Amino acid sequence: MRGPGVLPAWAGGVRSIPARPTRRERFDDLVLAIADAIDARWQRELQAVGTLEYAVEDTPLLPEGWAHDTTPLASMVRGGPGRPHRLVLFRRPIEHRAPEREDLEALVLTLVVENVAELLDLPAEDIDPRYQPGD
Repeated sequence: MRGPGVLPAWAGGVRSIPARPTRRERFDDLVLAIADAIDARWQRELQAVGTLEYAVEDTPLLPEGWAHDTTPLASMVRGGPGRPHRLVLFRRPIEHRAPEREDLEALVLTLVVENVAELLDLPAEDIDPRYQPGD
């Protein structure tokens, strides 16, 4: 076969269409959007307790002999002098619990809000107006 449809772009062929974002990229974008909104709203309070970093891991590393029936969805690692606080969200367990986009957004929002509320020692309802307790 010959022609612009099969030639590479540098040889005059059709430029490739950008690839669709992967599930991981869409999840990362969702977490980033929620974290940015909360950080912007609570910037002064967060700076008072230290730096807060957000991270996404595929799955949690569970210790041998894990005896709980559930898998953690997030983990807050408290910082210390010279070390930031770190909120880690576990993508695969979260996606497993919330297969629909709307449910996924609500669950990620809930996890971020509740962990930030605990860090700031505030009620979760005050952190973000979209937060619905019990969801």
